[in-house]
Amino acid sequence: MTMNKNTVLAWATTIMIIVGLSLIALGAFRYDNVAGWGFGAVGIGFFAIAWVFNALKGRV
Repeated sequence: MTMNKNTVLAWATTIMIIVGLSLIALGAFRYDNVAGWGFGAVGIGFFAIAWVFNALKGRV
């Protein structure tokens, strides 16, 4: 199994989505103060970067 550019971007997108979901879950369920908003914002940022990685598949 070879790892070409599209496979690497697909794995990066998947990992970024998992990390983004876990950060949002930490912000929602673990931290009730201002830190929760920070975790949620960073999780949404991870989603944005994953969206860019997904858009780059096939173009790089």
